[in-house]
Amino acid sequence: MKLSKILLTILMLACGILFLLPFIWMISTSMKFEQDVFHYPIEWIPVNFNGFSNYMKVWVGDYPFYLYYWNTIKVTVLTTFISVLVSCMAAYGFTKVHFRGRDALFLIVLATFMVPQQSIIVPQFILMRSINLFDTHIGLILLGSFSVLGTFMIRQFFMSINNEFIEAARIDGAGHTRIFLNVTMPMIRPAIATYAILRFIWTWNDYQNPLIFLRTDQYYTLQLAMNKFADTYGQFYSLTMAAAVSAIIPLLIVFLIGQKQVIEGIALGGVKG
Repeated sequence: MKLSKILLTILMLACGILFLLPFIWMISTSMKFEQDVFHYPIEWIPVNFNGFSNYMKVWVGDYPFYLYYWNTIKVTVLTTFISVLVSCMAAYGFTKVHFRGRDALFLIVLATFMVPQQSIIVPQFILMRSINLFDTHIGLILLGSFSVLGTFMIRQFFMSINNEFIEAARIDGAGHTRIFLNVTMPMIRPAIATYAILRFIWTWNDYQNPLIFLRTDQYYTLQLAMNKFADTYGQFYSLTMAAAVSAIIPLLIVFLIGQKQVIEGIALGGVKG
């Protein structure tokens, strides 16, 4: 039994290293001179270090990544905050507030999840232009601030909260706002953290909506900037890898910070679901 566990651990370690190799190569390449990129055998640790120059060209060169970073952080953080808040409020309403037609309304909301996003791009485009939010970050934020999946996910956790907590709070004179903020929200922190991280990653990596709803270069997000950068410097692998590393570092940081909550949320969802 112990031998099998040791072999399984070695196998999983080998698979982990195998999956990490492309990322390690990307970091290594971003710190090399262009002529050293395809040296064989591979120089995992660059002999001739050029990382500072490569990253300077990416951040303050022809395509200033500091501006695109700021745009992406602003859109992603605000979208994530609003989406989490709206999803939590909707989930609370569909589980802890009793009104006629509640379940039927939730089924209608849930049914919209089956509508492909691509099929509503044209109506969204027309709507954004009609209310003067086309080519603005506000319009882009609003597009991603309402999620049926987020509402459904958090609703499952709200359903696991015993109604006795709600009744006890009502006896103490608490209204829905106080119950929502002070009673139920602290009890579903793992679910909130899980969805917030997922929403952050989805918004950070979103390419379709910025491509369609942004036209001005100074409003571009990182994904559009990466596409422009690749069109110009695609033949320079060292610069392209430096840009790619810059683009994914925030995602790694967010996941490393919130991985404990994500794992707890998944485990809790598996037990309660």
